[in-house]
Amino acid sequence: MCEANVYLIDEKGEEKLFLESVDKILPEEENLVLENIFGERKIVKAKIKGMELVDHRILLEKIG
Repeated sequence: MCEANVYLIDEKGEEKLFLESVDKILPEEENLVLENIFGERKIVKAKIKGMELVDHRILLEKIG
């Protein structure tokens, strides 16, 4: 499996699950468009804070 769970870091620095089984991250101006294997799509104004691909985790931090 090549998908990862995406977590959004909140104001307190805690990680909250944002979207499971993501297989595409597309940059779009100031946003990231996330798509998963189930056809779900979410758009978030964030930057990639870290990627732990062996653990299938991607960390995002909101901007703006």
